[in-house]
Order: sequence, then C-alpha cells, then structure tokens
Amino acid sequence: MALTCPNCGNDKNFLVKSLQMHVVHVEDARVEVSEESRPAVLEVLCDECDSALKLDELDDTIRKEVLLTIGAR
Repeated sequence: MALTCPNCGNDKNFLVKSLQMHVVHVEDARVEVSEESRPAVLEVLCDECDSALKLDELDDTIRKEVLLTIGAR
C-alpha cells in the first residue's frame, strides 16, 4: 500500500515534521553535542495541499519505512 494523500491524491512528496532534542556541552568557548535523542514525528503533511495524514492510520509497512528513513522512534 502506497502513501497517498486522501485529499488531493499526491503520492510523491510529504512533509514530516519532527522534534529532536540535543544536549550541548560548552567548554573553553567550544560547543559540542554531548547527547541527542532520536527524532519524534509530530506531524505528516501532504507537500501539495498541506492536508494532515494520521501516521497511526498509515499502512504498517509504510509507517515503519517513514520512521526508519528519518531515524525516528
């Protein structure tokens, strides 16, 4: 089953909004990332019409593929 926007039929481009947290460590005016979380998906939108798609209602295989591709949990 393909990822398809139910509103406009787009099946090519989608915007996946995610959130990722970073802990930074500052020492001697140097900033380094000391810890970072895997991104959490906040929203999936059709890139053509901006309609929201419900990630939990997507086909299991497609949902897992999207999460794996962006390295999310």
